[in-house]
Amino acid sequence: MNDEFKGKSGKVKVMYVRDEESGQKPNPRTGKGGRPAARQEDNRRSGPRSGARNNEEGGRGGARSPAPRGASNTERGRSFGRGDDNRSFGDSPWRTVSRPPVADDSQLDDAANKPVIDPEQIRRQRQEETRVYGENACQALFLSRPESIVRAWFIQSVTPRFRETLRWLAANRKAYHVVEDAELTKASGTEHHGGVCFIIKKRMGMPVTEWLTKAPTKDCVLALEDVSNPHNLGGIMRSCAHFGVKGLLVNDASLLESGAAVRTAEGGAEHVQAISGESFADGLEAFRKAGYTIVTTSSHEGTPLAKAELPAKMVLVLGQESEGLSDSAFQQGDLSLSIGGTGNVESLNVSVATGILLAEWWRQNA
Repeated sequence: MNDEFKGKSGKVKVMYVRDEESGQKPNPRTGKGGRPAARQEDNRRSGPRSGARNNEEGGRGGARSPAPRGASNTERGRSFGRGDDNRSFGDSPWRTVSRPPVADDSQLDDAANKPVIDPEQIRRQRQEETRVYGENACQALFLSRPESIVRAWFIQSVTPRFRETLRWLAANRKAYHVVEDAELTKASGTEHHGGVCFIIKKRMGMPVTEWLTKAPTKDCVLALEDVSNPHNLGGIMRSCAHFGVKGLLVNDASLLESGAAVRTAEGGAEHVQAISGESFADGLEAFRKAGYTIVTTSSHEGTPLAKAELPAKMVLVLGQESEGLSDSAFQQGDLSLSIGGTGNVESLNVSVATGILLAEWWRQNA
């Protein structure tokens, strides 16, 4: 039961709760008296003060207290999704993974009174998910496929630019945290996180047959044989997005989803699709049968790019950073190209060469 004392202005001066059980009534002028009994009642209901403090710190004291009614989404995000399981796996961003269903009490850890986490489930989840970071990369990912986001971290300074993202995460009950820079470095695994990090579900490679059913009349597909450096892959995806190349034939689609590659692409990763075949050679052969010209590159031989006529439908094949194309892949080519230069260096970086080649295809066919 609430009583109140109002001054001449009509504003509430004192509000208190009467302790009905003790019969002690507080002084209406001072608000004193009766409060100790009420506080004891609160303690009996909520438990010891130390337990409440543990709750507030996200420890093992119990469930976290809800955010104040007037708290913003950002403030709620500081604690959303945190709980006992945060401490199970150290600094790993996967430490809050879903626990297996508890069928009976035998699956409970008696000491901690919580379900036992299956390490095999953790490994599977890590294989299915990956971390991406960088402001432009995460903004583009949210606009393209927000449903793939599993968890998110932000530092306070970037939250105004991610206002819509925070609203969507809260509305869809996706865990997110507003943290200090040091904690975000641990979550993302890098100091170059750009103030934001997402854990996302990986995309799978699209089969060649499916790509061919929806390919446009003018289509340049990039085929990368054993290119694995994430910064080169990021630069390549950025060039592909700029010049309208949407398909990348690769051995391992997950390489295009690595955090460093996606960040380097600066949003370009959302405009390309990984394509996979039974093998790299089988993928090239499938494109050839569909009417594509297989174009290879070489540092020492081939038609100079400035004199070449590039077909509207082609697969441009580039090899790994150190060795270039394998002999088997090179022999599958219908046309070989070279990029002229001074000869002071043996070859160009694979991402730089990709940009030059795609720019010429765009000039001739756009």
